[in-house]
Amino acid sequence: MPATKPATIKAYIAAAPKEGQKHLKELYDILKKVAPKAREGIKWGSPVFEENRILFAFTAFKKHVNFMPTGPTLQEFKKELEGFKCGKDTVQFPYDRPLPKALIKQIAQYRAHDVRENDAKWMY
Repeated sequence: MPATKPATIKAYIAAAPKEGQKHLKELYDILKKVAPKAREGIKWGSPVFEENRILFAFTAFKKHVNFMPTGPTLQEFKKELEGFKCGKDTVQFPYDRPLPKALIKQIAQYRAHDVRENDAKWMY
């Protein structure tokens, strides 16, 4: 990423490593469809979508994108995420593999519903 910090998600994607821009655009499109009214922004250097609280975030790295929908959300998809590297609140999608778009959409929909209906927190 460049020395100057991007102020928008589109600027963030444009400044990301070239090999990751396709994945980032695809991920952005999925999340935008799941939460079309969410506020978009950059927090802690990561693109975020917010509706009263953060729904999800993502971050570009040299060889993968991190998708951050929270740990409790990821736990609901533990079986489906086998084969992907997961952290407490993150899942990595490497640039050398196609994005699992349908799975990402399901995860994002689950998280958005949890926030909207249960006022789910961002970090647990």
